Amino acid sequence: MTDASQSTQARPVDAVANGFVTDYVQLDPLEATYLGISGYDDRLPDLSPDGFAAREELTRQALATMDRTDPTDAREHAAKDAFVERLSVTLEQYAAKTPQSQLSVITSGLHEIREAFDLMSTDGDEAWSNINARLAAIPDALAGYRRTLTGCADDGDVSAKRQIREVVGQVRAWTGQQGEAGNFFTSYVSGADVAGSLKDELDANATGATDAYGGFARFLEDELLPRGRDKDGVGRERYRPESRFFLGAEVDLDETYAWGWDELKRIEDEMAGVADKIVPGGGLDEAVAALDSDRSRTIAGRDNFRDWMQELADRTLEEMAGVHFDIPDPIRRIECCIAPTNDGGIYYTGPSEDFSRPGRMWWAVPDGITDFSTWRQVSTVYHEGVPGHHLQVGQTAYRSELLNRWQRIMCWVSGHGEGWALYSERLMDDLGYLEDPGDKLGMLDSQGFRAARVVVDIGMHLELKIPSDNPFGFHPGETWTPELGLEFMRQHSRDEDAVIRFEVNRYLGWPGQAPSYKVGERIWLQAREEAKQRKGAAFDLKEFHRAALDLGPLGLDPLRGALARL
Repeated sequence: MTDASQSTQARPVDAVANGFVTDYVQLDPLEATYLGISGYDDRLPDLSPDGFAAREELTRQALATMDRTDPTDAREHAAKDAFVERLSVTLEQYAAKTPQSQLSVITSGLHEIREAFDLMSTDGDEAWSNINARLAAIPDALAGYRRTLTGCADDGDVSAKRQIREVVGQVRAWTGQQGEAGNFFTSYVSGADVAGSLKDELDANATGATDAYGGFARFLEDELLPRGRDKDGVGRERYRPESRFFLGAEVDLDETYAWGWDELKRIEDEMAGVADKIVPGGGLDEAVAALDSDRSRTIAGRDNFRDWMQELADRTLEEMAGVHFDIPDPIRRIECCIAPTNDGGIYYTGPSEDFSRPGRMWWAVPDGITDFSTWRQVSTVYHEGVPGHHLQVGQTAYRSELLNRWQRIMCWVSGHGEGWALYSERLMDDLGYLEDPGDKLGMLDSQGFRAARVVVDIGMHLELKIPSDNPFGFHPGETWTPELGLEFMRQHSRDEDAVIRFEVNRYLGWPGQAPSYKVGERIWLQAREEAKQRKGAAFDLKEFHRAALDLGPLGLDPLRGALARL
């Protein structure tokens, strides 16, 4: 790789974008940790109203500067388009008070602080000194965050009661007051290989962080919860900009809702055909029961399951490299991890900027789950690993000769990234990796789950009517509620109930994000088909993927145009 600071200084668009990264991590050291930028791990951001205002103003200034900047070539034109689109929708979110007020089971200042420790180095005294300083800063950071949430509530911007209650439960689980995970902060420092006063300070500051989180949970329960919204759905006016933020595109929400029903029916019809191969003459329920009773497809214990994920991820990466994808050497390392909390959810964190920290696949396993069905999770490893997030994020981070620093490590569009990862699941079937009917049924179940999300997320937040002629005979003519959303997801998923309940709460607290997977995949599949039609016999799938990923992250609207030119 070339040094991005040397390769982009003479390029005005890249210079503005790179400068924004440098300035932003000064205001948000947690972002630096997530991006793998060294030098900020001993700090926390200002979560008070002034801190949010400073980050909003920096975004506004950077956007204004970029608007005045002329690109030098086609690559800079694409980089400017991506930058302007992302910062514009981010400012819309600030105006709607989303970053300041949003408190949900998946995202908040509380989550960002806690999760950053998962990515911090614990190697040596300097690393533990950084951890110690960050732990010590938690009480003040949360005091500022409390002022922000209170001020937003005063203005009528407050999360739903359901989300506040659930977050209270999460915090109590993190602090060892309930659940199986124990106290995150004290457990985190218990193994610190340091001596003397630093160990004493770590223990004291871990206790202080625990107390600060516990006090925040009391604030949420006693003061914010009574002020929370009774209604979970945010309504069409609020949902539309949230959808635009996650997609990088304006979509017809009613058409997308109707498409979600059709897509779910198409997938479940395909599932029925695969189920017949597992239990001839039986149905889907019989096939699932047969797979679940097959001990060769079940792994007992979280550590054993992590090892299984790691082996599959490593093997897939090696088989893909040089055959179906060009995978640079620094990306040929991924770590599979069981998260230290039991919140629920599977997610990916990218490598550090210098690749010293690898990309990681995490699963925050809910309480009570000790056995794991591999047939359900093969496609999950492809989604989070290769050819999914790990390939996409890692290759983007590596391409310093093509992409500026902001594009490589800071830009993220859910529709683009999650769409690619879901596209990758289906791609592995196309490439012959899902010939086992059980593994293919798991992939289709995952696909159906994402299609059901489209229906439920849009339906619940917009409080739409359930079509009277829907293909599943599900409560025809009724209006969507969270209870109906949970019932629908249970009917269209074979996952553990704890996972399904977490997922529905996630949709309610993160409007617009859940449909980005299938909507993004829809764009990727359409673009590939259009490229095939244009190029005919000259179409090369490996070349299409390489060129597409080399574009870097884009909103779905600019992505569609860029892919049409490939």
